Amino acid sequence: MTSRTIHFVSLGCAKNRVDTEVMLGVSGVSGFVTVPRPEDAEVVVINTCGFVGEAKEESIDAILELSKLKEQGSVQRLVVTGCLSQRYPEQLAAEMPEVDHFLGSSDMLKLSDVLLKGSDAPRMLVGNPADWTMRATDPRAPSLSRHSAYVKIAEGCNKSCAFCAIPGFRGKQRSRPIEDVVRECEQHIDAGVQELCLISQDTISYGRERKDGTTLAKLVQQVADLPGARWVRLFYLYPENLDPALVELLAEHPRVLRYVDMPLQHASNRMLKIMRRGHGRDRQRRVVETIKSAIDDVVFRSAFIVGHPGETEEDFAELVEFVQWAELDRVAVFQYSHEEDTRAFEMADDVPSSVKRKRAQKILSLQRAIGKKKARALVGRELEVIVEGLSDESDLLLEGRWWGQAPEIDGKIYLANGTAEAGEIRKALITRAVDPDLVGDLADADGVIPEPPPGVRRKKRLPMAS
Repeated sequence: MTSRTIHFVSLGCAKNRVDTEVMLGVSGVSGFVTVPRPEDAEVVVINTCGFVGEAKEESIDAILELSKLKEQGSVQRLVVTGCLSQRYPEQLAAEMPEVDHFLGSSDMLKLSDVLLKGSDAPRMLVGNPADWTMRATDPRAPSLSRHSAYVKIAEGCNKSCAFCAIPGFRGKQRSRPIEDVVRECEQHIDAGVQELCLISQDTISYGRERKDGTTLAKLVQQVADLPGARWVRLFYLYPENLDPALVELLAEHPRVLRYVDMPLQHASNRMLKIMRRGHGRDRQRRVVETIKSAIDDVVFRSAFIVGHPGETEEDFAELVEFVQWAELDRVAVFQYSHEEDTRAFEMADDVPSSVKRKRAQKILSLQRAIGKKKARALVGRELEVIVEGLSDESDLLLEGRWWGQAPEIDGKIYLANGTAEAGEIRKALITRAVDPDLVGDLADADGVIPEPPPGVRRKKRLPMAS
């Protein structure tokens, strides 16, 4: 089969990245070679995000920009996939004649029809409803790195948060069987992956709809016990009463990272009710207290929404107080986006944009101070880090992440005074903190770390992740 060229643009979240990697695998099986520049590709695929206004604008801008290459003749076919086309198939098809094919958020495998049939393939290939769930046997090619991989353990969501349209275009929750997820993880480990990042829209609810005893704790236990597994990281835990077995794994299992990613969204009782989060302020605080008391040295990441319809100054003040009280390690803040097909859309978008912006800046300013304090506390500590390769800043430095830093979102560590191959997990002594980034001295292959520079005092070592 003669190789042809294809270029992918992946927008949005890590779950979208997994979908893009499946399409990368499909294109390879179909005889296409991925090229880094869109102008060198015969086919360009844009995997879009349709979550909120800003993400939708980014997706539309990317489509319009890349359609110029088609007009110039360097690109022959333009394919739009993912959440935006799942959410607005007819509108996009009518308004974007330059797009040759549309696939939705459950149509990754249909890319083979587009690539093999060419112009004979239907223009509209958006399945409705979205009902696909990936399997370990599906083709997939990595795009993150050869030593870290996202593993999507479920698709869709059964929650009904007022601000979120995702269940409408991603569908109801569909959890993969434990044995299928484990099989995929084994494949990643065989390929040299050190870090397995388990993700879904509502990870804490994994397995519940199966009604066969499947739980997240059982899955995590089996994945973490795999020979060759080094780091197992969990994303998108919902704030509810936690399974004691899961808390124990996070606290005690040497390969399950003490890293909790839990979008809390707000802290006011009234706003949590308006947002339809299914819990109140007291339970949310108990969950945070449970995690921080039960899991030594836990790294806690969260996200909040400001400017949701109905949010008053009093509600926002409660959120500010919560952020100060909780002292979380990482916080993302989103300004509310008024999205059709959500319950909040029925309410007036009554918080002015300028107020949303100021409230977001206030939370981020508070969190920067908290983050700097926590980063400085790491100076002098030995941490387990995964080496990612040469630094973009200098060929004289390596860069990596300690187990408290997730891929792409939590900063990095610049590593000096040592050599290592990408993917190696080593100890490093942190010598400087510039939140969110750190600077450290890398241990040698025998685990020996050079003496710290003047002014840096060694502290009690944080427990290793493995």
